[in-house]
This record gives sequence, structure tokens and C-alpha cells, in this order.
Amino acid sequence: MPLIQISQTPGLSAEQNRATIEAVTAAYAEATGKDASKVWVTITEVPRENWGVGGSPLG
Repeated sequence: MPLIQISQTPGLSAEQNRATIEAVTAAYAEATGKDASKVWVTITEVPRENWGVGGSPLG
């Protein structure tokens, strides 16, 4: 089974997360021809202070 992992900063609502999971699943299934019911998606929320870009933390 394919597993798609998304890491993001907190802030999206439950409905936005649901819509993201649905859209990512549909896009992957369309692009690969895989059965959408077999695609797993996880969303991990990482606090901004635990992200870094260009050597500097976001938070």
C-alpha cells in the first residue's frame, strides 16, 4: 500500500486536513493508476519552532 506523509505547521482545521487527504489521495491514484482505497495519507503537524529554512528556525 502506498503511504504519503505530509509534514506541516499547525493551523489547518479538521475540514482542511480532510480536504487535503482527499485531494492528495485522488491525485496519487490518478497519476499512478493505483486503487484510491489502498492509499494511506498521514499529516503530521510540526510546531514552527521545530522547522528551519536556510539555517534559521521559522518560529
